[in-house]
Amino acid sequence: MEQLIISLLSGAAGGNIVGKILKNLDLGPIGNSIAGIIGGGLGQQILGSLGAGDPAAGMDIGSIIASVASGGVGGGVLMAIVGLLKSMMAKNS
Repeated sequence: MEQLIISLLSGAAGGNIVGKILKNLDLGPIGNSIAGIIGGGLGQQILGSLGAGDPAAGMDIGSIIASVASGGVGGGVLMAIVGLLKSMMAKNS
């Protein structure tokens, strides 16, 4: 459970960082955070299904780093995808 919480928080951070870097894809702080949280959760699930970040392994430093990395990357990627889709839809309108 702790790993999931870490991933969700890292996802929110990752979404906001990518939003600040890629200003044309920025969804605003709340949008970036929501997309990042969802992406962080998905990143943790994907990493867990690949065998890394096993919750049974406990809270050692390796699993914490894996949770932060998977959450941050997952959050950033999903935020960028949602931002790209939003900008594409705005251009077609």
